Amino acid sequence: MTTILWNFASFIIALGILVTVHEFGHFWVARKCGVRVERFSIGFGKSIWRRTGRDGTEYCIAMIPLGGYVKMLDSSADDVPQELVGAAYDRQPLRKRAAIAAAGPVFNFIFAIIVLWLVYMLGVSTVKPIIGEVEPNSIVAQAGLQPGMELKSVSGVTTPDWESVSMALISHIGENQMQLTVASTDSIGMDQTLNLDLSGWNFNPESDSVMATLGFKPYSPEIYTELYSVIKDGAAARAGFQANDIIRSINGEKVSSWQQIVDAVRSHPEESMDVDIERNGQVLTLALIPDAHTEKSGEIIGFAGVVPKVAIWPQEYRIDLKYGPVESVQKAVEKTGQLINLTVTMLGKLINGDIGLDNLSGPISIAKGAGATAEYGLVSFLGFLALISVNLGIINLVPLPMLDGGHLLFFAVEAVIKRPVPERIQEMGYRIGGAIIFSLMAIAIFNDFARL
Repeated sequence: MTTILWNFASFIIALGILVTVHEFGHFWVARKCGVRVERFSIGFGKSIWRRTGRDGTEYCIAMIPLGGYVKMLDSSADDVPQELVGAAYDRQPLRKRAAIAAAGPVFNFIFAIIVLWLVYMLGVSTVKPIIGEVEPNSIVAQAGLQPGMELKSVSGVTTPDWESVSMALISHIGENQMQLTVASTDSIGMDQTLNLDLSGWNFNPESDSVMATLGFKPYSPEIYTELYSVIKDGAAARAGFQANDIIRSINGEKVSSWQQIVDAVRSHPEESMDVDIERNGQVLTLALIPDAHTEKSGEIIGFAGVVPKVAIWPQEYRIDLKYGPVESVQKAVEKTGQLINLTVTMLGKLINGDIGLDNLSGPISIAKGAGATAEYGLVSFLGFLALISVNLGIINLVPLPMLDGGHLLFFAVEAVIKRPVPERIQEMGYRIGGAIIFSLMAIAIFNDFARL
């Protein structure tokens, strides 16, 4: 319950900030264009707070926090006094109306840059993308990727950390080729360019790891067979395991790696296992009955509830992405550009079928993401805000009526035919656009519940 409340609170904060930024874009540009704004609302439905400013605008916070709107004076929808006709939205030149419609998404992009500027100013502690394991005969193995190599870029996109690597790899769904620029294992000599053949690449973003499907794993420090902690009330705790126990064998088979332990536990859900441990120099045998856990695929696996000790990361693999005020602006702009490119690319792949509709995410997934990043701290939460802000901006530019992009589409037609699009056609467009949008929302929410 605590997790649900935390996710919900994080979601409300994130969405409230992003909606406010988006609607403030419309509001600010409308005011600059001389349009009278009657209401600025965050949320829909009944108002829980409202105030009328000196400018005559009513500012509201409504009960349903799933959006917002800016209501402008419009002579096509309301009776407008003659002295206020010049301040009506529909009476403005085409360029002003287009600027007002585009302002929301533009402010989302600007907000992402500002947030990422703060992230780079505060600094991000991360690790270099060093290759750990390469599966024989895999896609990357055939291209020449080797353990110990450092990924420098993916198809020209710089990849200083694993987050950047994942984003760049995912953007190649549905493509036939990919280029990896890598540094040699000894860091001596020129960087190498590896060409990957993706014609046989099968990747489902919902269930697969993009790196695993290509055939490699990131480097990680050695995981010991000694326990760091035991989860309270878990299967291992019930069996009598303690922190600092060293697992020596399972069912008579000697243990030499943590992966052996993981494989043995996973394959024995609710089945008794004899585990030999070393504790304070003495060998004890404990009977472990792993709890059963059902995966998304339906597979039932065992779960013990223990955390192993892990070696310290080599200092040369650790990096701090922290920059000064000026350089942070450049990095923030570059990162925002990459997020925009990734979002547009993935949207295109969704439209042409390279990505299925089962990968759409709705408010529940966003809430879980907001809660998870908030737990990791301010920097992670800010990075999440930047990503969602870019997504919100791009989605609103999709040329569907009811979205900002739909208004811009009508304005583009108006610029060509030299007169406004007939209201009958606009009304038809709004109905079709609304049906598409609500259908996609329904699919996204259904996917959210399916992932629970």
